[in-house]
Amino acid sequence: MRVFKFGGASVKDAAGVENVVSVLQKVGHKNTLVVVSAMGKTTNALEVVIEQYRDKNPELSNSIKTLKDAHTGILTDLFKSEQHPIFAKISAIFDDLKTFLERNKSPKYDYIYDQVVSYGEIISTTILSEFLTLKGFDNDWLDARTLVKTNSTYRDAKVDWEATQQAISSTVNKQNLSITQGFIGADTNNFTTTLGREGSDYSAAIFAYCLNAESVSIWKDVDGVLNGDPRVFKNTKLLNQISYEEAIELAFYGASVIHPKTLQPLQQKEIPLYVKSFINPENVGTSVSKGQTLEPFIPCFIVKKNQVLISLSSLDFSFIVEENISEIFSLFHKYQVKVDLIQNTAISFSVCVNNKFGHLQDLIAELRAKFDVSFEENVSLYTIRHFDQAAAEGLEKDKTILLKQLGTETYQIVTKQ
Repeated sequence: MRVFKFGGASVKDAAGVENVVSVLQKVGHKNTLVVVSAMGKTTNALEVVIEQYRDKNPELSNSIKTLKDAHTGILTDLFKSEQHPIFAKISAIFDDLKTFLERNKSPKYDYIYDQVVSYGEIISTTILSEFLTLKGFDNDWLDARTLVKTNSTYRDAKVDWEATQQAISSTVNKQNLSITQGFIGADTNNFTTTLGREGSDYSAAIFAYCLNAESVSIWKDVDGVLNGDPRVFKNTKLLNQISYEEAIELAFYGASVIHPKTLQPLQQKEIPLYVKSFINPENVGTSVSKGQTLEPFIPCFIVKKNQVLISLSSLDFSFIVEENISEIFSLFHKYQVKVDLIQNTAISFSVCVNNKFGHLQDLIAELRAKFDVSFEENVSLYTIRHFDQAAAEGLEKDKTILLKQLGTETYQIVTKQ
C-alpha cells in the first residue's frame, strides 16, 4: 500500500482539488491512502476564530461566515448544483463548530485550539472524498480521530502507537482508495488532539508505519527537497536523494519541506519517502531512504525566523555548571519552549528558542529569580549544513550577527531580522 499526503496548498481551491484527482489518475489510486490538510489558509482563519471567541469579539460570527462562504464557493465550482448532498454536509460541519463554541465550558486555550482547528481537515477531506466519488473514484472516508490515538497534550499530542496500530490495522481496507485527515487524532476521552503545526506529514508517516506501506509520497508545489527555501535563498538546487539521517538533520534544524517527526517511524521500517510536485507529478522528485548519500553534495541553507535569543549569567559571577543547566532546561520543558541552538561559556549560557506556545514572559520571570537574564525577540537563526567558506561568507553579508557557532558539518548564526 502507498500513502500520499497533500498539503493545504494543493487543495486551496477548486482547481487544486481537481488537480489532486488528476494526480491520482496519472500515478494510480488503488491500494492508496491519501492524507489531506486543511484547504489553503483555513487553519490560520480558524486561529482567528479562536482568538475572537476568547476575546468575545463581535466579529466572531462574521469570521465563521466568511470561512463557510469561501468553502461554499469551492463547492459551487466543483459540484455546480447546490442540490448535491455535499452542501448540506459542509453546512452541518460548520453548525457543529458553532455548537461547540456555544457549549464549551473549558477555559484552556490548547484544548479549545485543537477542537476548533481540526474542522479544517474534516471539511477538506469531506469535499475531496465527495468529489472523487463524483468523478467515479470509489473511496473510503476515514475519520483520523478514530484511528490516531494520542495522549491529552493538546496542540502537541504524543501518539499511543499500540492503540493506533490496532485501530488502523482493523479499519483500513488496503485494497481501496482511502481519504483521511492529517494533523489530528483523539485522546482516550475522544477529544480531538493535534500533532503540532505542519503535523500532516507526521500523520502520513504514522499511517505508513501501521500499514507497513511500500512508500510515502508528500506532494508539494516544488519539485522536491531543495537545498534552501527559494523564497529566502537565491539559486537553490534540487536534492535528488537524501539519507534518512541527513533528512532528520535538515528537519531538526528547521527545513520546512519535511516535518521533524515524520522521518523516525519511516526509518524504523525502512519505508522510502518521496517528495514530489503536484504540478509536475511525473517528475522524479527527491527520494529519502536508507543509506543514500546527499546527492548532489552541496551546502544546504535553512532559516528559522521570529526566534528569541536568551542570554543568562549567574548573579554572583559563579560558573554555570550542570546543576544550573539542568534547572534551566527543566524550565524550558515546563513552559514548552523549544531550544534550537545552545552556546555556553564558564559564566554565561545563550540559547536561541522558539516561543511557539507564547509562554516566554512567564519563563523569563522565573529565570530572573536565579539568573541575570537578557533576551532579544524577533531574531533569525540561519543554519548551513555541509558549509564551505563561500557559503558562510555569502550568508553573513549585510547581516547584524548576534551569535555564531561552527561545527564540523554545521554552521549557524543568529541575526537581527
